[in-house]
Amino acid sequence: MSSVLDQRSAPPAGGPRPAPPRRRTRLLALPEARWALASLLLFLLALPVHLLDGPGWLWGALFAATYVTGGWEPGWEGLKALKDKTLDVDLLMVVAALGAAAIGQVLDGALLIVIFATSGALEAVATARTADSVRGLLDLAPTTATRLLPDGTEETVDTGRLAVGDTILVRPGERVGADGQVVDGAGDVDQATITGEPLPVAKQAGDEVFAGTVNGTGALRVRVERDPSDSVIARIVKMVEEASETKAPTQLFIEKIEQRYSIGMVIATLAVFGIPLALGDTLDSALLRAMTFMIVASPCAVVLSTMPPLLSAIANAGRRGVLAKSAVVMERLGQIDTVALDKTGTLTEGVPYVTNLRPLPGSDLDDTALLALAASAEHPSEHPLARAVVTAARERNLALADADDFTSTPGQGVTATINGHTVTVGAPAHLPAPDTGEQHQEVVAELEEAGRTAVVVVRDGVPVGVLGIADRLRPDAAATVAALTRLTGRAPVLLTGDNERAARRLAAEVGITEVRAGLLPQDKVAAVKEWEAQGRKVLVVGDGVNDAPALAAAHSGIAMGKAGSDLALETADAVVVRDELATIPSVVQLSRTARRLVIQNLIIAGAFITVLVAWDLTGNLPLPLGVAGHEGSTVIVGLNGLRLLREAAWPRLTQDTA
Repeated sequence: MSSVLDQRSAPPAGGPRPAPPRRRTRLLALPEARWALASLLLFLLALPVHLLDGPGWLWGALFAATYVTGGWEPGWEGLKALKDKTLDVDLLMVVAALGAAAIGQVLDGALLIVIFATSGALEAVATARTADSVRGLLDLAPTTATRLLPDGTEETVDTGRLAVGDTILVRPGERVGADGQVVDGAGDVDQATITGEPLPVAKQAGDEVFAGTVNGTGALRVRVERDPSDSVIARIVKMVEEASETKAPTQLFIEKIEQRYSIGMVIATLAVFGIPLALGDTLDSALLRAMTFMIVASPCAVVLSTMPPLLSAIANAGRRGVLAKSAVVMERLGQIDTVALDKTGTLTEGVPYVTNLRPLPGSDLDDTALLALAASAEHPSEHPLARAVVTAARERNLALADADDFTSTPGQGVTATINGHTVTVGAPAHLPAPDTGEQHQEVVAELEEAGRTAVVVVRDGVPVGVLGIADRLRPDAAATVAALTRLTGRAPVLLTGDNERAARRLAAEVGITEVRAGLLPQDKVAAVKEWEAQGRKVLVVGDGVNDAPALAAAHSGIAMGKAGSDLALETADAVVVRDELATIPSVVQLSRTARRLVIQNLIIAGAFITVLVAWDLTGNLPLPLGVAGHEGSTVIVGLNGLRLLREAAWPRLTQDTA
């Protein structure tokens, strides 16, 4: 598949942009279609002259031109393949047409060429439809954006020149030029083309926006968070293009036997010609039967049975933000019968947030004052738990005091001077004061029992409160677990390095019964190998560096792309770029549908070949009917596979995605 990056037309800078139309390849834009049309027109000109006994030189020249326009390209490609010691079935079709002409069946041979060329054109259009679905993604992203300069002025630049840290202005009606975070302004953004959400989503400072989405109301200032080449759309296009260049095991097997089958077909054709001739049949009759046999026994439909369904599934999944790295992956995803899920960053969002504010008895603090004190001390820290505390304070619009003499001890906490008081915020087991009292221990134990991370706030050596912090469960986690259970017949397993108590509590919330907690990376690999030794085909879903070995060891691995480590993204077979957990059961079901279509296609192709060959050998199959049956089966299996390009082909298996 050729690159599509250079095929976008630049829109005018600024002003509202309508949604780009769904682009489809025009029939005559393809050379196969143009040659097929020329062949058909020449045939239609030659046909009445021949049927009305017109001048032989005229209809002969027109038929010859029909043969040349419709058959030169497949014939030339077949000769080049023959030079490489490969027997191409297209060459056999051209030979059959010339053979028919050699025995006086010029009309039948020309009809074969026309139908064969038309079939090839339809296959080319069908294949181009898959490419169009990928190119359409790039049409979503604008080619220019309004960049804000430090002095407050604006400039229009190509989106490819945007860099991480740039700030762009997105006016109402414009498309967002890059993946980023809103730093100022508010608006309703239509994300349907990226996330599939039917209604616009309210965006304000701190929210993420994607390149290609449409800003409906209110101007937004967006800080670019990803290089344009690494945006959601660009990653989808790149990986889908790379996947389209691969071949699934079924296709590789078919191509492996295709050569042997073609050679056997040539030998059988010679037998179909020679045996009746030796038994007294006429030359013309024996040769016509042999040419018909060569046509109907050709495995064109069988060869085309596999890749259209798989490539269509890859393109459809790519539009939904699930990037399958190859056709092999798309075929294998439908085979899984066991799912192992990581906890942090997979079932949860991987972003901690404050769940509990517990001022201790005897302190002079309420919930708001406790949070403001902790956030003031934590403000200079970059630790994820510190960010959670500061974010909670900002959400309440609390004023934070300056933190003097700030120090941070990894694994323990932070200490700072706040309004003349020494404040420490940290883990209960690492409080710096030798005698901090025991009144906070009961609260810490209660929060930890509930699966929270406890953070103690100490002022001037005395504990004044405890914060409970937890990772947020993804809203679609329970529905995803239920959908995967229905698909595989067994509930997913939770594999996590977290403690047993927290893991089991979260597992119970989402409907998982089997939990393996406190695992190191090698322990996760051992669990996967244990299941696969039992004959299971395991799908592992994770996001971190510690998940990468298990992703590599599993039958199939899917990485959560938004927060996933580079190693996990490289190791996984597929990536969920938008962090929508509910897309995982959907892509598994899509793979299964594609596999069913492959089987359907093979049955259809085999049935056509069997019936037509039997008819030719036992009866008198007319050459035009044999051609129509052979080429018709090829078009049917191609179009059958391309059904998965439709929007309706994407399964919606959870309540959250329904």
